Amino acid sequence: MKLVKKMERIGTESAFEVLAKAQALEKQGKSIIHLEIGAPDFPTPKHIVEAGKKALDDGFTKYGPTAGLLEFREAIAAHVSRTRGVKVGPDNVCVVPGGKPIMFFTMMALLEEGDEVIYPDPSFPIYESLISFLGATPKPVPLVEGRGFSFDLNVLKDQLSSKTKLVILNSPANPTGGVISKEDLKQIAGMLRDRDLTILSDEIYSRIYYEVEPSSITSFEGIIDKTIILDGFSKTYSMTGWRLGFGVMPTKLADAVNLLMVNSNSCTATFTQKAGLAALLGPQDDVTTMVNEFRKRRDVIVRSLNEVPGFRCTSPAGAFYAFPNVTGTGIPSKDLADLLLNEAGVACLNGTAFGKHGDGYLRFSYANSLSNIEEAIRRIKMASKRWAKS
Repeated sequence: MKLVKKMERIGTESAFEVLAKAQALEKQGKSIIHLEIGAPDFPTPKHIVEAGKKALDDGFTKYGPTAGLLEFREAIAAHVSRTRGVKVGPDNVCVVPGGKPIMFFTMMALLEEGDEVIYPDPSFPIYESLISFLGATPKPVPLVEGRGFSFDLNVLKDQLSSKTKLVILNSPANPTGGVISKEDLKQIAGMLRDRDLTILSDEIYSRIYYEVEPSSITSFEGIIDKTIILDGFSKTYSMTGWRLGFGVMPTKLADAVNLLMVNSNSCTATFTQKAGLAALLGPQDDVTTMVNEFRKRRDVIVRSLNEVPGFRCTSPAGAFYAFPNVTGTGIPSKDLADLLLNEAGVACLNGTAFGKHGDGYLRFSYANSLSNIEEAIRRIKMASKRWAKS
């Protein structure tokens, strides 16, 4: 059996590779604290689970519409219209199993070989993976630590060309926790408004922020008609295993995404959509509680990481990741991540898992209990005696 050549261009998520290594060490009896996986450690809110159970009892176990249940798409359209200050309807909404299909299907529908795609670096590794797999040209724009991990707008402007077909934004961001300021988004909108391109605005962490509510680029005039909003339920409602996401986009592109859906997944499970409907329309107390707890953990982990010799950590404005600069240790970030896993029993990710501009950084997910985070920091500080003496 011979695989097609382009399979050599597709990447993966290092988080799952590190998880596998960590689990192998656990089987050998080693204690590991998992700060590598970006999944909320909170249970799915009870009323959402109950809605899913009821949907099963009510017979929502069959095929549903490829685009998603109409009442669910109407609820999503109303939610997006209200929270982004735009006007969209159910025909703009595509319901898919998780957030990644929105990335994959929209890129498949939009990109030809040789087209250029601008995206942040470091960022979610699947962006670059899919761009390369589809034969387009990745054009990374480095995120600047001193700007809260937002773009250098001059570099972004210089990267734009007649070949640019897609620009990817992610705010709040993985792996940095950075948020693109409203002023930066305004300038980006000005750069992109009159160009023949599409914007993919990955807003999966839109509800997980701490001081200032993130803005969406779609709130600026002339942008919604050329933008795909990617959002979902995994992070906000701790529903990672339910596989439920959505995209909001112009109807022409929505028709193409639905065509790709019917050729691949047929539809998203209907009972999970009923659970998602309960999530959107039901009480939001659990979301508030989760974000407040993440804020406490953020403050602890950032303060503590800044006490580690050779570490420098800015405070993330959103998501649930700390992304410290570790160049002061004198140890390459990949080697440092391996050292922390194998010797300290702390699983984290090397910044280069998210792009070449992540070199010199580590990503710690604080989607773990405060007690585990404090123990992880204790272990890191113990391990730091090795490089603090050199």
